Amino acid sequence: MKRFYLDHNATTPLRPEVIDAAADAMRHDGNSLSVHEEGRRARKLVEDAREALRALVNAPVGGVIFTSGGTESIHLALHGAIEPHNIKTIFVSALEHAAVRMNAETTGANVETIPARANGVIDLDWLRARLDGYDVARDGGFLVCLMFANNETGVLQPVKEAADITHDAGGLLFCDAAQAAGKVPVNFVMSGADMMILTGHKFGGPVGVGALIAGPNLPITPQMRGGGHEENRRAGTHNVPAIAGLGVACALARETLARAQEIASLRERMQQTAEDAGAKIWGKDEERLPGTLCLSAPGFSGATQLMSLDLAGIAVSAGTACSSGKTKPSHVLTAMGASEDEATSAIRVSLGWNSTVEDAEAFIEAWPKAYARIKERAA
Repeated sequence: MKRFYLDHNATTPLRPEVIDAAADAMRHDGNSLSVHEEGRRARKLVEDAREALRALVNAPVGGVIFTSGGTESIHLALHGAIEPHNIKTIFVSALEHAAVRMNAETTGANVETIPARANGVIDLDWLRARLDGYDVARDGGFLVCLMFANNETGVLQPVKEAADITHDAGGLLFCDAAQAAGKVPVNFVMSGADMMILTGHKFGGPVGVGALIAGPNLPITPQMRGGGHEENRRAGTHNVPAIAGLGVACALARETLARAQEIASLRERMQQTAEDAGAKIWGKDEERLPGTLCLSAPGFSGATQLMSLDLAGIAVSAGTACSSGKTKPSHVLTAMGASEDEATSAIRVSLGWNSTVEDAEAFIEAWPKAYARIKERAA
């Protein structure tokens, strides 16, 4: 049976050029910190990739710290900020990936939740009111965590506005841009974020490589110690093949950005079909990632939808990929005011760099039929 991959937000298929770059890097010897010719060759691959990443998201010189992926980058940002910035409180939006909240809760800082509105956007009025009168000298430093784009609904968040509110009160803002980088324009400098993370496997790069982006003069306590890698901010021998692949993915991401309107039109076709069949679309009136569609269907559990589509040769997610094997309702949709039935009957359909009309047509053909069968059984 032909397969149709509609789960790019979980992991995007590797670009062929990325595979070639990583494989070629594996054929050469050399530690990137060695001074001989082989080491210099490895180092060049690392630095070329760093420049490609900088160009993609407008990161500052000396501001890209390579890591093993998104979760490590989040850990380094949150734990690394605690001591040098005297962080006593971390404000985590209700929409954040579980890795952000769970890392925040292990820092020792007090954690508060920033609520979301029904449209899937953070409540800036709540944040503004909460920080009104906040005194860093009296209350300690604070960190606000706000993602660039939600991984379930695709809704883009007001990062710049949140950063302005945060900075006016004397705090720092951390932005998880894992789902946004390579899919929509991301500009670290213009976003106002003090720290930002991304990971390669969300936009055609390898699994197991990512980056924390931060100003070169922003103090961050290393969480992995040993060598002097990454300007003494993150020790560990460079994974040169993965980093080289990430660099190629960053360079090619411009092609995906150029396809944004085309990808969005495929999303809109699937969305209209689902709505016509009785689905509820989450975040539909807000600016979203071009390829992300989150829907709920009354009486049609997310797990059943996933299995029905899988049998039809279509791969989607029920909630986030990291939690799709669990039965608890989506915390994102719950924060948006979803009922338990709505939150448990949600799926995420996501397109990416190599998605085609045929992929969208497969969903358009299969999903309404599967939902119709559920309705007939309930009648």
